[in-house]
Amino acid sequence: MPKKATAVAPANIAFVKYMGRKDDVLRLPDNGSISMNLSNILTTTTVEFSPLLSKDSISIDGESREKDVERVINHLDRIRALASVSDRARVVSLNNFSVGTGLSSSSSGFAALTVAGVAAAGLKLSEKELSILARQASGSACRSIPDGFVEWLDGDTSETSYALSLYEPAHWDIVDAVVMVSSERKEIGSSVAHERVRMGPYYAARIDRMPAKILRCKELLASRDFSAFGAFLEEEALDLHALFMSAGIVYLTPESLRLIRLIPDIRKRGIEAYFTLNTGQDVHIFCQGKDAAELKIVLENLGWIRKVVLNNPARGASLIDEHLF
Repeated sequence: MPKKATAVAPANIAFVKYMGRKDDVLRLPDNGSISMNLSNILTTTTVEFSPLLSKDSISIDGESREKDVERVINHLDRIRALASVSDRARVVSLNNFSVGTGLSSSSSGFAALTVAGVAAAGLKLSEKELSILARQASGSACRSIPDGFVEWLDGDTSETSYALSLYEPAHWDIVDAVVMVSSERKEIGSSVAHERVRMGPYYAARIDRMPAKILRCKELLASRDFSAFGAFLEEEALDLHALFMSAGIVYLTPESLRLIRLIPDIRKRGIEAYFTLNTGQDVHIFCQGKDAAELKIVLENLGWIRKVVLNNPARGASLIDEHLF
């Protein structure tokens, strides 16, 4: 039986956002969502099960934060239960980006842990089964399992809530410029936000609108109408953050707002660009592939941006041969 395996997984950015859960234990969402995997926001994770270990050993970017370690061990326990093994595990995980800033580190992190852990435990699971398993550790992680453009179905049971690929990465030549405005960890984690927004005054109305939003997003992906798609992205991002603010949560920083307000000026330069946001301060700016290099230059020349990372649509989580230890 394999004992060691390594996987790399992308973070993803949702076009239609998921916020609020009907089941916190199984992480079943109140609404479906649609996302794109990011080619250059990645987590690499090596998992090794060994009878020589007396306890699990967890290292994430060289650290072992108690809250992160607990979540990883809980997920290892799910894998051990499926594989009927009791060996403890050594886990080493490296991100090529700052975690806790709203770049969906949990999506790439738990997708990589799922694929590597399942392989190291000697299990063979389907893509659907991997997605269901990853979802139980982090909801958005289920979207980092399939390739390219992905839909997460909001089933009412664990078996019916999973992600599947709508289109392969080559379907559309669009680019997500991830603009990192700060490396500070957000004060309110996504799990807390999922609880708080459900008590807000606008939540029910948002949930009522979600089926229509899912349908519209699918139409835009099929037609590849970039102008209409961009307008949709911005409306959905602002809708999400209005929901946060109605629940007393403010993720956006002055730098976030400053950048968002510059987007119309960037469009006036002839670069068709549109923003979207996640549960954090960093800003995602979408453009067509032909404009990506010029957009990056414009953003970096602002002088106050910390980092810009260009991302093409990407494949989902996969095993690799190079181990971290």
